[in-house]
Amino acid sequence: MGWLFYTDRRVQTYADEKAEIARLCTFESDTRKTELVKACKVGSTWYAAARVISLDGTPVEDATYVTDADGSITFGAVFLTRYDDGCWGYKDMEESAGPVESRAPLSLLALLSKLKDPDSYAHAWRQRCRDWASIPDYEEGDKIKLAAPVTLTDGSTCQIVTATHYRRGRQKRRCYRIEETGGLVRLSKATLSGSELLSSAKGAASPVLAEFMEGQGE
Repeated sequence: MGWLFYTDRRVQTYADEKAEIARLCTFESDTRKTELVKACKVGSTWYAAARVISLDGTPVEDATYVTDADGSITFGAVFLTRYDDGCWGYKDMEESAGPVESRAPLSLLALLSKLKDPDSYAHAWRQRCRDWASIPDYEEGDKIKLAAPVTLTDGSTCQIVTATHYRRGRQKRRCYRIEETGGLVRLSKATLSGSELLSSAKGAASPVLAEFMEGQGE
C-alpha cells in the first residue's frame, strides 16, 4: 500500500495521530473483529499491536500466528508517518510484510502472538527490534569501545570514545569525546551496536566530591 494523506488536516497533534492509529486498527468483518491493544511512536513511526477475535467465539486460525489461549491472535503493524504541507499521511504494513523500520519497544513485542515459522519476515523483524533495544543507552562519562572503527568526515577514524554532551541553546545534545584527539563527534544509536563498556561513570569518583576532599586536606 502507498502513502495516504489527509488533506482536511484533521490530524495535527500527537493525540490526533494516536487516535487515528487506533481507528485504523479497529475494524470488523462478517466473522472477525480487530482492535488496538497498544500503540507506540518512535521518531515519526508508529508501532501497533492489534488483536483479532472471532465473532462467534471460536479460536482464530491463521497461517502466520499461533492462536493464543483465549482464542485470539495479536499481530504487529508499522505505520510510517509524515507531514506534507501541513497534511498528515501514513503508510501501513503488517509485520509479516517485511517492514524496514524496526524499533518497536520490547513491551509491545511482548503482546504479540507467537509465530509458526521461525524463518518468516515477521520473525526477522521482531529480532531486529530486539537487537535495537539491546543497544546500550550510555551515561555521561562512560568510556566505550565501538565494535568497529568509525570513519569521520575528515578521513580519520575513532573507536574508543567517552559519552558527553554539548549545548545548543537550552538543549543538551549527546556526543562523544574521541580518545585519541579529544575532539567531539555525534554518533547514531546504530553505530553503538555491539559496543563494549570499558569503564562506567557510576564507578568513577564525583569530580565535585574529589575537589572537596582535596580541599579538606589543606
